[in-house]
Amino acid sequence: MTDSRIALDDFNALMEEKLPMAAWLGIRAESIGQGVATMRLAFKPELTRPGGTIAGPALMALADACMYAVVLGAVGREELALTTNLNVNFLRRPPAADVLAEGRVLKLGKRLAVSEVEMYAADDRELVCHVTGTYSIPPQG
Repeated sequence: MTDSRIALDDFNALMEEKLPMAAWLGIRAESIGQGVATMRLAFKPELTRPGGTIAGPALMALADACMYAVVLGAVGREELALTTNLNVNFLRRPPAADVLAEGRVLKLGKRLAVSEVEMYAADDRELVCHVTGTYSIPPQG
C-alpha cells in the first residue's frame, strides 16, 4: 500500500466524529493508501431487506464512504470534500455477511476526483456491486 495523505486511525476517528451514521452502519476503513482504500461494512440484521440480502442504501453508503477514503488518502484531511455524482450497478445479491469495498481514484484533478469502488462479500471474491463517482475537492488556501 502506498503512502496515504491521512493515517488510517485518523480517518476512522474522523468518520466516527463527523459522520456518525457510518459508525452506526458498521463501516470502517481497513486500509488507506495514496488514492486507494479498503473498507468493511459489518453485517447486521438491521441492514437487510426482504429476502435476507443487505439493502441497497447500506451498500451505497459503503461506496460513498470508500470514495471519501480514497480522496482523503490522495489529498489529505479535507473534511469538506463531498460527493457530486454516484453511479451504482448492483450485480448480484450479497449474502448475509460482511461486505468489503475496494476503491481507487481514477483521475485526480485540482477540484474533482473520479473514483471507482468494487464490492465483494468478505468470504467471496465474486463482484456484488460496482460504483463510480465524483467528489468535489474544495479549493486550497
